[in-house]
Amino acid sequence: MPTVPAPPTAPPKPTWEPKRQESPYWLRPTIRIRLTLLYGGMFLIAGILLLAIIYMLAAQALHVGSELPFKIVNGQVTSTVCNLPEKATPDAFNAAMNTCVNHQRQEALDTLLNRSLLALVGLSVIAFAFGYAMAGRVLSPLGRITRTARQVAGTDLSRRIELDGPDDELKELATTFDEMLDRLERAFTAQQRFVGNASHELRTPLAINRTLLEVHLSDPQAPPELKQLGKTLLATNERSEQLVEGLLLLARSDNQIVERKPVDLAEVASRAIDQTRGEAEERGVEIRGRRAPAVVQGNGVLLERIALNLVQNAVRYNIPEQGWVEVTTELQPGQAVLVVSNTGPVVPAYEIDNLFEPFRRLRTERTGSDKGVGLGLSIARSVARAHGGRIVAEPREGGGLVMRVFLPA
Repeated sequence: MPTVPAPPTAPPKPTWEPKRQESPYWLRPTIRIRLTLLYGGMFLIAGILLLAIIYMLAAQALHVGSELPFKIVNGQVTSTVCNLPEKATPDAFNAAMNTCVNHQRQEALDTLLNRSLLALVGLSVIAFAFGYAMAGRVLSPLGRITRTARQVAGTDLSRRIELDGPDDELKELATTFDEMLDRLERAFTAQQRFVGNASHELRTPLAINRTLLEVHLSDPQAPPELKQLGKTLLATNERSEQLVEGLLLLARSDNQIVERKPVDLAEVASRAIDQTRGEAEERGVEIRGRRAPAVVQGNGVLLERIALNLVQNAVRYNIPEQGWVEVTTELQPGQAVLVVSNTGPVVPAYEIDNLFEPFRRLRTERTGSDKGVGLGLSIARSVARAHGGRIVAEPREGGGLVMRVFLPA
């Protein structure tokens, strides 16, 4: 018997998850409502206590003020409080008694006022202390958010706040911050992955080109025109390799340095000078300066790149004759300083910021010379920022620049 085809299956029904019904705003335990209830209750309690104290003090004052300041003994009026005349007319005697009663009432009111002020001061101190404690308790989630944000900015993007508690503004802020951190972590992870892949994909063909060019240049039977072309292509390939290395280093150095070790800036500067000394001798530039020990926490390779870039720029952008480069290091309170100054062309103050932009040079916007690829100062600034430091450049009187690198010690 012929097989009967099975009836077509119906497409799955769309599923949806109903959104969580949020309570009205005026029913949510928001910070405004909680603070209103808290401080309103505190004022109510303080008012009740102050009213009770004033009532007791007033009752005591009325009790004292209602006591007669005189006694009638054997038909005569005597008093230990008032100065009553022994023999006087009835009007004078009544006036003296009235003065004595008024004086006693005024003393009772003064006593009531003084004790009320003391009670007010005491309640104010208690209210401020209790309010400070309660405000700290209410705002403690905000401190937790701040601490987590600092840890994320300083070390690790994988940390989260994960705030528990009532569904108020602070809980909403913490949740939004966690979602932002998730997106940032994915973005930085993708960037690191791209840098790694680009590092491999860009270096490999350039290395192959360099090898092929070197092989052809080593052929003794190659014509001179081909050798000259090979040298030009080899120089262009080397320039491309430097550009790729600079771009990759610039991308890596934009992030914070997680693994830090003690690094002496004096040693870093000395290694940079050793690598640049040959070029300086060819250009007739003297390198000098005293380098005192200045230990910082950071990545030694990247810090050496700062010193190398600054020293190379100081050597290459110098005067043709009797030029010099001065490299010094010193330790200041809370920070270490690397200073690289040089002779050279006059640099306008308004051009300083442009020097730190990628592919920018003095009076020229693009690369096109044998002095580098235009990334040296950009890399130095990025590495300094990744270490929590900064670079300050100033024109030197008579020409040249003074570069100061400040790093936390």
